[in-house]
Amino acid sequence: MLIWSQGKLDGYEVWTGSTGVMELVMVPELGSRVISLRNCRTGREWLTQPAGKLEANEYASSFGDRDGSGWDEMFPTINTCRYPAFPWKGTELPDHGEVWSIPWAVHCEQEQLHCSVQGIRMPYQLRKRYSFAREDCLRIDYEVCNPSQFPFSFLWAAHPLFQIEEGMEMMVPEELTEMIVSYSAQGRLGITGDVLKWPQPLEERVDIRLDRTCSRHEQSAEKYYFAGELPEGKVSLYDPRTEEGIRLMFPPEKVPYLSVWANYGGYQGQYHLAIEPATGLLDDLSYAMGHQAAAEVPAGGTYTWYLEICWI
Repeated sequence: MLIWSQGKLDGYEVWTGSTGVMELVMVPELGSRVISLRNCRTGREWLTQPAGKLEANEYASSFGDRDGSGWDEMFPTINTCRYPAFPWKGTELPDHGEVWSIPWAVHCEQEQLHCSVQGIRMPYQLRKRYSFAREDCLRIDYEVCNPSQFPFSFLWAAHPLFQIEEGMEMMVPEELTEMIVSYSAQGRLGITGDVLKWPQPLEERVDIRLDRTCSRHEQSAEKYYFAGELPEGKVSLYDPRTEEGIRLMFPPEKVPYLSVWANYGGYQGQYHLAIEPATGLLDDLSYAMGHQAAAEVPAGGTYTWYLEICWI
């Protein structure tokens, strides 16, 4: 059975992978952005869709200029920062990293789609390989290669912007009971670094419950990380109305952190939820390195991990 096929959309090359149960569409030139992740049995599209035609973003542009759709790779930082260590000390890293705004090389081998990109300001190569572990389970194998003579630290996070409806449930390991604020529109949950309880962070606001998606009229937007390293690499988003969901699984020894971007109309009027397994803490690579909470590739070495996405 042919799993991967090549086509065109809005003038861009796209690759489509389908098992008949799960289908994804990826655009190599646009930072290898996944623009569709669809359950073929139910017809449900899980990723927020672009408002118009696909458009490229310039290298080192603001991620806020994007249209709040699809799934990008955040690497080697999320917030703009300067690399703090020799020999690249002082090198400025762009908003949401480098790789979301530059073209990736792609080739297909049998039932696998291979993607790679070279760093611009840092000497790394990031590779990923798409395959289907089962007909209802996508697997992405990642590898960072460091050809330099010095160790290289990075922060990677998946950034899938899921289409949501009010009342969907987010399920995480039960040991996770605290979260750290990274961003909160109008300071609703406090300021960066505040540690709060999860899923009900404020005693005086019993109406705020973070494990349920809110209405698009909520006018809130928050980014937070679960405190500490994960006991298990598993998180799910479930719609009790339609009795269907999506589950992300990853190795916690390589991807030890989990963050959530919940935008219920509070940022640019957009409505989506991102569940983001991450190799570093609190969006800023320099912060993560300073707190020994960033992944590191040894000189001449590699760092590998995977992400599996399954229907539930």
